[in-house]
Amino acid sequence: MILLPLIGFGATLALMLMLWRRQLATQNATSVDVAWSWSVAGLFVFYGLFADGDPARRALVAAFGAIWGGRLGWYLWSARVRLHDGEDGRYAALRREWGADAPARFFRLYVAQAVAATLCSVPGLAAMRGGPLDAWAFAGAAVWLVAVAGESVADAQLAAFRADPATRGGVCRVGLWRYSRHPNYFFEWLHWWAYVLIAHGAWVTWLGPIGMLWLLTRVTGIPHTERQALRSRGDAYLAYMRTTSAFVPWPPRREA
Repeated sequence: MILLPLIGFGATLALMLMLWRRQLATQNATSVDVAWSWSVAGLFVFYGLFADGDPARRALVAAFGAIWGGRLGWYLWSARVRLHDGEDGRYAALRREWGADAPARFFRLYVAQAVAATLCSVPGLAAMRGGPLDAWAFAGAAVWLVAVAGESVADAQLAAFRADPATRGGVCRVGLWRYSRHPNYFFEWLHWWAYVLIAHGAWVTWLGPIGMLWLLTRVTGIPHTERQALRSRGDAYLAYMRTTSAFVPWPPRREA
């Protein structure tokens, strides 16, 4: 089980280092999020082809990872790279904050993305290693469907809000965003529970939900996103924070 992730890590690291060299010239690190999503999708497909386990089980899990990562990567490409010439505000702020240390610190960030993509792919590999599909696999499939549908709806609602000239620059409180400041992150986290169920709770699959919860709420997700939102939207976003759950969708509180 160790050999395939090591090969996958080597390929993912090579990709991230090429992108790191590219951002040295372009001064734009926005594409790293797209590369991370598509790397996870590619690793799931790679494992599906070469891992042990029932063929139907491998195909199901590989398809789940490929569809999830492919969709997320395409959305990030469309929303953050294809339609914008400049660097994503989060990375631009880090570049200003890091100053002369930016090349070295972005190097560490890109390497960390390769490590994170590989670790996040391991639950999928564990879920592939088993016998024929059973009730646990179908329960995992149900969770996957809810999670991917929820994340897709949240992304579409935010994209439509930002595209509307009447609301551009405002705080999105429509649809799922009325109940959570980051419904897309919540459903992204929920997605990783699918592999826990499919693998009958194998310990390594817990890397998915536990690791993503830590990353999304403490490291690269909510903290960076909210700092950027406060810089760009100020008091309007502060009011949103006072009334709306940060992560789990929940009815909003009334303003005091």
